[in-house]
Amino acid sequence: MKKTSADILDYYDEEVVKMISEKYGFNQITSFRKFLSSESYSMLLDPELEMWEFGPAGIFDMWENEQITGDPRSSLYLRGDEVE
Repeated sequence: MKKTSADILDYYDEEVVKMISEKYGFNQITSFRKFLSSESYSMLLDPELEMWEFGPAGIFDMWENEQITGDPRSSLYLRGDEVE
C-alpha cells in the first residue's frame, strides 16, 4: 500500500497545527492531538485522496468544518461551491 510521504505530513502537521493554535488559542500539543485524531487527518493520510493538493488552508478548513459539523466533507474545498 502506498503512503503519503513523511515530508508532506510533516509540512501539513506544522502548518495546520499552527493555524489551529493561532485561531483557537490551544497550545501546540493540544492542537496537534486534535488534528491527529480527526477524520481530516485520516483523509490526509490516504494517498489516493491526494488531499495535499488543497494546501494547508484547505486542510485547516476541512478540520474546522469537522469540528463544527462533525463532517470534514462540509468544507467549501470539498463541496466545490462557487465563492461569490
